Amino acid sequence: MATALLTFVALAVVALVIGVATPALPYEVVDVSGGGTIKGKVVFQGSAPPKRKVIPTKDREVCGSGVREVDQILVGPDKAVEDAVVYLKSVEKGKGWEKAAGVPHIDNVKCDFRPHVQIIPAGDFEIVNSDPVLHNTHGFYGKLTAFNVALPNQDQRIRRPLKKPGLVRVECDAHGWMLGWVYVADNPYYAVTAKDGTFTIKDVPPGSYTLVTWQEYAGEVEIPVSVNAKEVVPVTVELKK
Repeated sequence: MATALLTFVALAVVALVIGVATPALPYEVVDVSGGGTIKGKVVFQGSAPPKRKVIPTKDREVCGSGVREVDQILVGPDKAVEDAVVYLKSVEKGKGWEKAAGVPHIDNVKCDFRPHVQIIPAGDFEIVNSDPVLHNTHGFYGKLTAFNVALPNQDQRIRRPLKKPGLVRVECDAHGWMLGWVYVADNPYYAVTAKDGTFTIKDVPPGSYTLVTWQEYAGEVEIPVSVNAKEVVPVTVELKK
């Protein structure tokens, strides 16, 4: 009986320690004086893969009846990569979040997700259906469901919370070819690359950081970056498969 009691107490203590240790510290907004700027470009080394061919199998009056060609990576003539997600990892404090024009959202448009790639702060997220057909928009953190909503009506909007930082893969259970990506950020030091592959991250407190770049075909790359006060740091990120 005594042994069983001691075992129970030991397990309870372990559970308590684990429970206390797991929560992450929230991001702290502080005044950033003399912050630096990271100006960079993302390029792809090698040949871009062939486009993914998609043939709509239902709701063709909205989705189209011909073959769709979908880029797995958008590479310009100078190897510049568009729509790559770039962010600083594990920043605990710094500048404030930019005021959003509205609630971040993803839209079902002609059986395609728009935008295809985006990065948002943790919080509310809207799923919109601009099509006159049923969409079942399903978001995943890895294999775990982040949200799963049916939108049978055109112009329907449903709001769901995305509070866990990380990558969310978005699919449509009604149209298997649809694919989108949402990166949920835990700090405001992030960007999505422009058509020419460039990005800018401003007001970075002086210090050493890990710059993470993610692209759906090439995957993830991490590089160290050091920022001094009021310094502009040039960075080139090379992706490859």
